[in-house]
Amino acid sequence: MQDSWLDTVKTVVYAILIALFVRSVAYEPFNIPSGSMKPTLLVGDYLFVSKFSYGYSKYSLPFSLPIIPGRVIFSEPERGDVVVFKLPSDNKTDYIKRIIGLPGDTVQLRNSILYINDVAVKRERVQEFVENIGNDRMRRVAQYKEILPNGVSHNVLEYTETSPFDSTEVFTIPEGHYFGMGDNRDRSKDSRFLTDVGFIPKVNLVGRAEFLFFSIDGAAWQIWKWFGTLRFDRFFTGIK
Repeated sequence: MQDSWLDTVKTVVYAILIALFVRSVAYEPFNIPSGSMKPTLLVGDYLFVSKFSYGYSKYSLPFSLPIIPGRVIFSEPERGDVVVFKLPSDNKTDYIKRIIGLPGDTVQLRNSILYINDVAVKRERVQEFVENIGNDRMRRVAQYKEILPNGVSHNVLEYTETSPFDSTEVFTIPEGHYFGMGDNRDRSKDSRFLTDVGFIPKVNLVGRAEFLFFSIDGAAWQIWKWFGTLRFDRFFTGIK
């Protein structure tokens, strides 16, 4: 009986260690709590982030254990990557944004048009995004396909083109840092807000968002409501 109990304990401990190892070096699950990355990511999306994409730092480890100095086995993020990072202002909160600017770049918005290194990023109007705003009411939002200088394209939303952060100062990105923005341009607190978010240090990168594995439009833990709220068309889809 005692041997059986010890075997069970060992099995549980091994399972926990394996899970922690996978979470630290391979993939970690995250969920989306806000609409700052619409239309790419929706509230209620659950996704996997690859921890190995940009190498490893202490933020790759559970509880941000200070075991890894700086960043090791580093690979540069590419413009257009959707990344999870620790918020620079507290080094604790997980944030997810799209990498727009690389070290040495200049970034600016002029009347909602994105300029990288003083060149306007090409964008074209596409079909409006339709969102549910509650009580069976729907809202249509202007949607654009934005094409970054490296050819990566993604859709962005514009509720207005005259908000205070649709026209910005010129941001010059320091070495070892990145500029992240939400695809929901008027509903995203990102690197444009220098005090709250600002430039993203490479050591704060957690990983690259790879694919969705679950998505629900509603309360995830109220299983009895799943039938009408699961978004099956988003299951196991890649993130671009």
